[in-house]
Amino acid sequence: MSATSPSFDSPEFRRALGRFATGVTIVTSSKADGSPVGLTVSSFNSVSLDPPLVVWSLSRGSSSLATFERCDRYVIQVLGADQMLLANKFARGSHAERFNGVPLTQAPNGTARLDMRCAAWFECFNRSRYDEGDHIVFVGQVEHCAHTEALPLVYHAGGYDLTPNMS
Repeated sequence: MSATSPSFDSPEFRRALGRFATGVTIVTSSKADGSPVGLTVSSFNSVSLDPPLVVWSLSRGSSSLATFERCDRYVIQVLGADQMLLANKFARGSHAERFNGVPLTQAPNGTARLDMRCAAWFECFNRSRYDEGDHIVFVGQVEHCAHTEALPLVYHAGGYDLTPNMS
């Protein structure tokens, strides 16, 4: 048995998906030459507590795809509600421009990490990748993580929700 053809077009599918609020992350790693690479990602979720696994996906057309397919580790930073400008910066422009003025540090295993207060961060071993549709799905095994009490930046219906209801 196989799936039937969709009863909707891509714009309608995108609008329907927009009804699900997501957090906003920046995923970072390093190229083979050691230079940092990073981008804004909202397709992040947990998979398993034991072992600790997370999932995210990246478009086949992304200029960062080759780096993330080859790297051993990456860091997923969950942005705080006050980091919308940072999310926008990492969603646009060249890789070098994204890191202009952004302090970096290293996670415990040496992976490039933003040196600023985020809601949470996860250093992941690049465990597996799956070729699905127009994206590559990455499963990361979390080796280190930390969190703050910062409210998360929320993306919903094509924009940021700057007043999350956390009650």
